[in-house]
Amino acid sequence: MKNIKIGFVSLGCCKNQLDTEVMLSILSDEGFEITNEEADADVIIINTCAFINDAKQEAIDNILDIAWFKKHRHLKKIIVTGCLAERYREQIFEQMPEVDALVGVGSIKKIAEAVRSSLSGNRYSSFEDKNTSELGGGRMLTTPPFAAYLKIAEGCDNRCTYCAIPLIRGKFRSRTIEDIVEEAKLLDADGCRELSLIAQDTSRYGLDLYGKYMLPELIRRICAETKIPWIRLLYCYPDKITDELIDEMANNDRVVKYIDLPIQHINNDILKAMNRHGDRATIEDAIKRLRERVPGITLRTTVITGFPGETEEQFEELCDFIKETKFDRLGAFAYSREEDTPAYDLPDQTDEQTKQDRCDKIMALQAEISAALNEKKLHKTVTVLCEGFDGASGAYVGRSEADAPDVDGKIFFDLDRGKELHKEGDFVKVRITDFYDYDLVGISKKG
Repeated sequence: MKNIKIGFVSLGCCKNQLDTEVMLSILSDEGFEITNEEADADVIIINTCAFINDAKQEAIDNILDIAWFKKHRHLKKIIVTGCLAERYREQIFEQMPEVDALVGVGSIKKIAEAVRSSLSGNRYSSFEDKNTSELGGGRMLTTPPFAAYLKIAEGCDNRCTYCAIPLIRGKFRSRTIEDIVEEAKLLDADGCRELSLIAQDTSRYGLDLYGKYMLPELIRRICAETKIPWIRLLYCYPDKITDELIDEMANNDRVVKYIDLPIQHINNDILKAMNRHGDRATIEDAIKRLRERVPGITLRTTVITGFPGETEEQFEELCDFIKETKFDRLGAFAYSREEDTPAYDLPDQTDEQTKQDRCDKIMALQAEISAALNEKKLHKTVTVLCEGFDGASGAYVGRSEADAPDVDGKIFFDLDRGKELHKEGDFVKVRITDFYDYDLVGISKKG
């Protein structure tokens, strides 16, 4: 199998991206050549998402697009991994003859075996128990080395009625503190300046292994054994925001004052129908405690519009709450009706147009809130993690601690002032001189 070139398409969230990085590392260690050019690949692996309808359609479209290379280039095999493979294993082989191998989420460590078997002419599939599969493993970073994700747990036990993740990813399973810290040390040695801790429910970390929430202790251990300056928390749930976690954020200078706190809705009846843990009072209390005890904290959230039975009054309650709370960052998603989830069979399903109209209204509202918040940042100086020079804009681009990678805005700075001022991974002091709905513009003190 020498000189076999492997191409990768990685879809979906950053948690899925880490699975891609593990597979890349395995294949590289096994002697396969990794290529970024799909036209040069002998095998292309598509790591898919299947969380909502749009993600499933994107995965299917990518599979069909890649199949073109089988007909018109020298691509020999297509391997589908990840959530779509796990969830629709029978249908994919039946309906997509272009696919040569399927690898479930519990079998990613068998990716080299899948490549060899398919190249030998076999139609390969592996779906080992996702609840007992080994977590962690070596990675080939697909992010810049200065900003990395670190997955601290797999699966989910929350059982929200709209969500297929427990079906796809299995029960919640934490990695040990020792295992996580060892990986953090490797990332630190490679030049990591920003480490984003992720899981389906990051705030639940440790409950299954240690009998209590251990995210604050994990943060302390990472800080004690690495020098990574920025630690970022994503996917924390309102009902699990403990006083200990807030104290750690308030008192630890290396934990950025930012938290991703998905609420999904604010009406109590909708929250109950979603099987969300906690009600409106729980959400309001978590936000109040975070803002009081961590001054200047950036709050990000997500909401779902058009959940079955959502009335116009309940939607307006959500809009009013967003207006009052003024989240720094917010993403809205139209409810996706997913088979095999409890919400699929709920009465009073909302029509697609209404779901999307409500989603659009929320995002228009958030654009106004974001622009107003950005205007308040004019003439202030912020620390920016430089991500490099952006040729399209002729400026450097980066993020402050108020901006998570991939999902939040950017800061463009030192427009037309040359390409030798800053390096990727530098921390730069930037004075804000202009703003847009989501992005900022500034000039560095160094420049």
